[in-house]
Amino acid sequence: MYDLEQFSLSEMTACGAAVRKLGRDTTAMEGAASQIARYFYENFVDPQTGESAFALARFFKTHDFSELSDDLQAIAQDFLGHPPDNPQMKCLTLLGTAGDRPEWNERRQSTGHQVIPLPSERTVTSIPMISQLIQQLGLSVSNVVAPVPDVLVDLQERTFNVFHIPEAADSPYIPAQTEFVQPFQIKSVLGFGGILPSGNLMVIILFSKIPISRATAELFKPLALNVKMAVLPFDRGTIFMPIAS
Repeated sequence: MYDLEQFSLSEMTACGAAVRKLGRDTTAMEGAASQIARYFYENFVDPQTGESAFALARFFKTHDFSELSDDLQAIAQDFLGHPPDNPQMKCLTLLGTAGDRPEWNERRQSTGHQVIPLPSERTVTSIPMISQLIQQLGLSVSNVVAPVPDVLVDLQERTFNVFHIPEAADSPYIPAQTEFVQPFQIKSVLGFGGILPSGNLMVIILFSKIPISRATAELFKPLALNVKMAVLPFDRGTIFMPIAS
């Protein structure tokens, strides 16, 4: 178990080693993503309460619209109000989730975040949290919306910055202040990730009930590589788990 206020370099190394091993017993990236989200939710604990330091931990990945399941395509079309002009339109897709509420532990129960279409740079810049996330990671919006093959090798080998909102309350980058931030006492938000060989972005976003300092946030930067190693076997393979009948 880790204490966010005492998180150290040695603990970061141990955490990364554990994360790198996740997903070995699953057949799809969704399974690995779910294990990764749950690992962070269950292993970072508030020593005062014994409960998770995070109210919610989520794993997102961009994905071509044409490769989404029918139900996710329907959600994306409802978001847009029409079928996409480009079947390769990128969609930020929720693959793993773990949190304090029962519905936060199943991606299909997420309201409004199962899939977010990214049809253009203009659309992305109109969504404050996503545009700020991309900017703080050190990416350009074009890298995410329309990745260019010529620059993918460089992007997938880079170590990206972290997305860090030290004070979530009243932040213009964190939506749902009255519905989420205030009632669940979200103090800080942290995200980290990178570009996969497929050109897709993967990112973990952690909503913390404990304030996260910049020094602690920086320790999460190397963990992106460990997460990448855990999901890499599925990058050009099976993404979604079959729906249980």
